[in-house]
Amino acid sequence: MLVVDDDATVREVIATLLGEEGYLTSTAVGADEALAACRAVEYPLVLSDLRMDGHDGLWLLERLRSEFPSTAVIMLTAMGETEMAVECLRRGAADYLLKPPKIGDLVRAMERALARRRLELARTRYRSSLESRVREKTAELSRALREVEQSYQATLYALVQALDAREHETSDHSQRVVRYTLAIAEKLGLPSTELPDVGRGALLHDIGKIGVRDAILLKEGPLTEDEWKEMRQHPQMGWRMIRTIPFLQAAAEIVLSHQERWDGSGYPRGLAGEAIPIGARIFALADTLDAMTSDRPYRRGVPFLDARKEIARCSATQFDPRCVAAFLSIDEPTWEALARPRRGSGP
Repeated sequence: MLVVDDDATVREVIATLLGEEGYLTSTAVGADEALAACRAVEYPLVLSDLRMDGHDGLWLLERLRSEFPSTAVIMLTAMGETEMAVECLRRGAADYLLKPPKIGDLVRAMERALARRRLELARTRYRSSLESRVREKTAELSRALREVEQSYQATLYALVQALDAREHETSDHSQRVVRYTLAIAEKLGLPSTELPDVGRGALLHDIGKIGVRDAILLKEGPLTEDEWKEMRQHPQMGWRMIRTIPFLQAAAEIVLSHQERWDGSGYPRGLAGEAIPIGARIFALADTLDAMTSDRPYRRGVPFLDARKEIARCSATQFDPRCVAAFLSIDEPTWEALARPRRGSGP
């Protein structure tokens, strides 16, 4: 331990007495020398006078508590300095003793201070170990959640690709509408936390068509009124299929509402304006873009500029004007890049 006092006699007497008790001691003339010594050697305990020439013991205490919080500090005070001694305790001193201290009192105070130090170090090690284990477990959980999410995503894409194949859609149809939808959502300024739900809603928009008969879904000619009624049930079918899956609940609302129109003439609920979920409003525009610009067995896709004009024309009737404005702010090269097929299971 380190004994600090600007009185040489006091330093030597205390160091000698502690040496006889079996303690290894070093000495310092004042606060500055003591601080330099602590920066060179790790002292479990510092015994310091309060009144010293230059920087006093309170200054040293504050520096030690700041730089070496595991070092215990006992202050030595003269008679009449009790108020200052209490201030030292408030600022982190382990104890204080009146000068000259009795060796028995000094040793007991030192042992108490060192015992508290050992306990505090044990707590610190435990807390550090616990924090480390929490970080490790959190990292493991994050990896596991990512793996689960990737598995879910792969399953969803496989399911949607099967539906695309059933309808004879191009293989990249579902991925394209997701990319288009997310591009508009980002331009619109949707929070990044909402984008995964919007993307999943776009991906699964027609999942309810699994429940539509092939005779209707694949019919080449126009549908009868009864057939249209059945076809128009697919948003509710899709919503019922996925609404009970926790991570698809937000997407389910987009599936249910993706055929609604801004002017209220859509289905199945005839929602209008902002009553339509924002993800569904964005998707409706993206789906129209893909439908117009994609080749079909019965027609060729129209150029992007023609689709752009038609979408602009339908602003405030079929589409949310804000979504249309976000769409129109994206340049043609960006849309061409988004339209190109991607490798892998999704966008």
